[in-house]
Amino acid sequence: MARILTLSEGRRLRAAAHHLKPVVQVGKEGVTAAVAAEVERALEAHELIKVRLAAERQERDSEARRLADGARASLVGMIGAVAILHRPRSDEEGGR
Repeated sequence: MARILTLSEGRRLRAAAHHLKPVVQVGKEGVTAAVAAEVERALEAHELIKVRLAAERQERDSEARRLADGARASLVGMIGAVAILHRPRSDEEGGR
């Protein structure tokens, strides 16, 4: 499970994500193994990503939380059908 962000961290990350485009799209099938793997790759490469969710409004929040939990990432926020996820790079990777 990801750590809980402080208000100032959340604000800073939402501001940093403002200019980003969604790098992963979750289709009508929901969170599949392929989608989860793509989120993992994107988080390893970028730390902060946007994910577009095709689910109905009522299901978006739970899908975004499930995706974040599965990737051990923090759900920074939701903007309509787009979730912002953050996971710092692990120390063993170094400063790529």
